[in-house]
Amino acid sequence: MRPSVLGVCYDGLTMDQAVDRALALASQRRSAYVCTPNPEIVWECRKNAALRAAIAGGDMTLADGVGIVWASRVLGTPVPERVTGYDFLLALLARFQGRIYLLGGKPGVGADAARTIADRFPQVTVCGCRDGYFEDNEAVLADIRAAAPDLLMVCMGSPRQEIWMADNRQKLDVGLMAGLGGCLDVLSGRAKRAPDGWIRWKLEWLYRLLQQPSRLGRQLRLPAFALAVLAQRIKKGWGSGEPHG
Repeated sequence: MRPSVLGVCYDGLTMDQAVDRALALASQRRSAYVCTPNPEIVWECRKNAALRAAIAGGDMTLADGVGIVWASRVLGTPVPERVTGYDFLLALLARFQGRIYLLGGKPGVGADAARTIADRFPQVTVCGCRDGYFEDNEAVLADIRAAAPDLLMVCMGSPRQEIWMADNRQKLDVGLMAGLGGCLDVLSGRAKRAPDGWIRWKLEWLYRLLQQPSRLGRQLRLPAFALAVLAQRIKKGWGSGEPHG
């Protein structure tokens, strides 16, 4: 049984297993896509049917966030470990050899991120980039087709990135698409990731909130998420010992 959190199913993979599967999917070249839903995205799925369907239709779903790890354990179908989108991307790029296209972010972010990728991962070729503020989707698709990437980073934020991948996979011939939120901002240097200590103590969410107070509205979903998880566990029964999905 796949781990499930409030109706969103995950692949119970370690980081190494996730990278192995991503490389295998990319080699098949069928525009497979990866989603990395955190607790905020799971909560949004409760009212956004298009987002819920897009994630369900993905080829791999990774547990991004300590909240997902906690919830999966409480609900009786634990994931083996947290696999954040950014860490997954770095691990994938370390083993990846091929062409990558960067889609998303504000104007200029993709070019800055491309320079970082070229410096850190010389075996990777950035074959194109477009910011996420486009209106002509067909023009973007044509540019991606011409670039023929093996990996397409889709960093437009949720729910837009997941729905975009689901809606456009049949129109593209790429190796693998990955919805990776703010990864381009971090790679470009426009945003900073939490220091190691904050990550080690599972407080990356608090660091991001302190850096971006505008995230408060989104963070307020977390208590509701936690209460819903506990309510589901209570409904199923704490002492049954059965897996819960």
